[in-house]
Amino acid sequence: MQNILRNIMFAKCLTLAVCISAQCQTVSSAPTLLPAKITFTVFPDAQAGLTAFPTDAGNQDSGGSSDAQNPAERKPDGLIMRSIKRGLQDQKKLYAAPFKVSNLKWDALFLAGTAALLATDKRTQEALPGGNVNLYGNISNVSLGGMSGALVGLWAYGIKTDNARAKEAGQLELETLANTFLIYAPMQLIAGRQRPGEGTGNGDFLKHHAFNTSFPGGHAMFMWAMASVVAREYPRPWVKILAYGAAGAVSTGRLLGRDHFTSDILVGSALGYVIGRYVFHLRCEPGLSESCHR
Repeated sequence: MQNILRNIMFAKCLTLAVCISAQCQTVSSAPTLLPAKITFTVFPDAQAGLTAFPTDAGNQDSGGSSDAQNPAERKPDGLIMRSIKRGLQDQKKLYAAPFKVSNLKWDALFLAGTAALLATDKRTQEALPGGNVNLYGNISNVSLGGMSGALVGLWAYGIKTDNARAKEAGQLELETLANTFLIYAPMQLIAGRQRPGEGTGNGDFLKHHAFNTSFPGGHAMFMWAMASVVAREYPRPWVKILAYGAAGAVSTGRLLGRDHFTSDILVGSALGYVIGRYVFHLRCEPGLSESCHR
């Protein structure tokens, strides 16, 4: 008996829901000859005098305005939303780039070089010159901090003086760092490689699952990404020397400081350089820098 009552109640509720949802589809019993808003356009006719043609202006006013929005009234995306959209587009293209047919030969060369360095990482590490390990680390940190501070100052200068080129440099650097991090982080979590001073010193993989691991070299990756952008935004010889010199100092300092193996530095540096180059040429504004080719 309870099941029957429950089924009846369910049927009633279902019927009520269907009826409520179908209210807008109910057809009135009163016949409608013309739409609510009708205008007549009168055209002269050579033989019949005047001929009237109805024009459904009301439907155009009511329906058209809801579907076709005036482009002038559309609000542009803000900085955050624009950055998110552009970042997603960049990531899609960056992750798809190695699988393009035109890039396969470069993929093969890159993988072969990485494999050779991986096979000789321990011997190369043992052959590195000794010295003050902390000094090498300090050189790397100073170079990285100097580059970061200079780029922040450049962006601030561009905002204050409304210098389009300086503002573009700062914005592209920020986008490049974001794209670099979104590639660096998964690689760190997946690789989980031990640093030269950990474990057996062989640089075993799949030992850690965190961001602070050996592969790829993060300092080198971010530094070469920044250097690649600023060297293209301002393609003067002294800018390139300073930018790439600082990036090389960071890479060398991290290697001699026993923070990374040679393969870590190679992969991080190469990826950073390629990401910075890609973002610049994709997002640069033609006419600001002579290196911008779009």
